[in-house]
Amino acid sequence: MDYAKASPEAVRKLIREGKITSPTTGMCDGYAQANLVCLPKEYAYDFLLFSQRNPRSCPLLEVTDEGSRALREIASGADIAKDIPRYRIYENGVLTGEYEDVSAFWRDDLVSFLIGCSFSFEGELLSADIPVRQIEEGCNVPMYNTNIPCRSAGIFHGNMVVSMRPLPYDLVPKAVLVTGAMPRVHGAPVHIGFPEAIGIRDIAHPDYGDPVTIREGEVPVFWPCGVTPQNVIMASKPSFVITHSPGHMFITDIKNVNLKY
Repeated sequence: MDYAKASPEAVRKLIREGKITSPTTGMCDGYAQANLVCLPKEYAYDFLLFSQRNPRSCPLLEVTDEGSRALREIASGADIAKDIPRYRIYENGVLTGEYEDVSAFWRDDLVSFLIGCSFSFEGELLSADIPVRQIEEGCNVPMYNTNIPCRSAGIFHGNMVVSMRPLPYDLVPKAVLVTGAMPRVHGAPVHIGFPEAIGIRDIAHPDYGDPVTIREGEVPVFWPCGVTPQNVIMASKPSFVITHSPGHMFITDIKNVNLKY
């Protein structure tokens, strides 16, 4: 089904009921989506500092109280352990499972970080007549590990992950302007063309998500991605972390227009 015109509350309800398990790209036009990182309080300060030092990759939308599954700012009545289509659990940096509901794994010492997502600016791109290929092709956005280092903080260190959208050459300047006006959802591209320059060996085989068609006359454009924390978690090896599965986001009640400058 097409959930582009559905309300965030309605889509979260369907997700909670297990009726939506797919990536959330293109859902709830006009509303911001968010990445998730939940980790024990002992790591929370380090991760907060990491986010502040890397605002392009980790633009914070909300941080919860310790142990709380509720949100105060970006979604009323939400349950952070049930309202994302697919979650990941990492233990000591190793991915140990994917789940549609993580309430059974919840701990009273967890602090949740909601991080801006590039899906939020896709509606703005479409409104500006800029194509979004993974929406056209009905798949997840391609995401890649890079050689771009993040600024370390406490135990957290690692390289940036980027999402890619191929664009016609003549639309790249417009896309830079449109997304640059939304820094709380990653902002302007971090790299344009030449994927090998940022450590991407094979553009046809993303590290996360799905490959998309790059047509003649188009250039790959790369944005900072909220999957960066998962790459950092694998490098830093905290004892326990819950994240969203790449492309399966938390849909907020916040309008994208309110995340502009």
